Amino acid sequence: MEHESNRFTQGLRAGDRQIGLWISLCNNFAAEVVAPAGYDWALIDMEHSHNDYASVLGQLQAFAPYHTVPVVRVEWNDAVAVKRLLDIGAPGLLFPMIQTVEEARAAVAATRYPPHGIRGVAGSTRAKKFGRVKDYTARTQDETAVLLQIETQAALERAEEIADVEGVTGIFFGPADIAADMGMLGQPTAREVWERIRPVAQRLMAKGMPVGTLVSDTTLAAELMGEGFTFVACGTDTGLLARGSDALLADVTEKLKI
Repeated sequence: MEHESNRFTQGLRAGDRQIGLWISLCNNFAAEVVAPAGYDWALIDMEHSHNDYASVLGQLQAFAPYHTVPVVRVEWNDAVAVKRLLDIGAPGLLFPMIQTVEEARAAVAATRYPPHGIRGVAGSTRAKKFGRVKDYTARTQDETAVLLQIETQAALERAEEIADVEGVTGIFFGPADIAADMGMLGQPTAREVWERIRPVAQRLMAKGMPVGTLVSDTTLAAELMGEGFTFVACGTDTGLLARGSDALLADVTEKLKI
């Protein structure tokens, strides 16, 4: 049995637009509800949710039969967490709050087997289909998406150096934290925030580095992809549930007034 090609990783390299959805409900059944929708990628969040390894595993299994490629945001740049997530079959990882070249190198090293990194070797794992994928160790380095999140003004200034680290698949901008760092907490779509992000993103694109982000404004999401952003998440599962339930109640309440 051969290692499967990662559609998300290969799509980024080809420059194909990858539309994503943020997953924060921490439940395999909830993941299965959105999995058939047809998004190119989904981000299973461990940083700002109560996910653990077991709940992430269930969600990876929910997405497995479908087109959508699940990427996991690890809770921190921790080699032990990375090793465990890769062993249970995460096709890609998003590392939060990368501030320096050294942190970027550590993130990449955690995803690589020696002599190229420090990932521990295990035999019968879900990622290897329990020992059946014979070329897993040879191909996983090329197929696993390694995404680094830029979330501060200082990191924006170092973004090109961070992106130059060998093994980085893409750079992800976190507008909420960048806004907070600029003294604009709660204003991730503010013009001033994107005036800081866009020039950096354009320089990275010019170097051939895929860039992405999360925005809950579909107009802005489409604009960014039109400008060359390769992977953009355009909403969250929690946001969809909240807005949908609010809208349903408001609709029925309004009709009762007629």
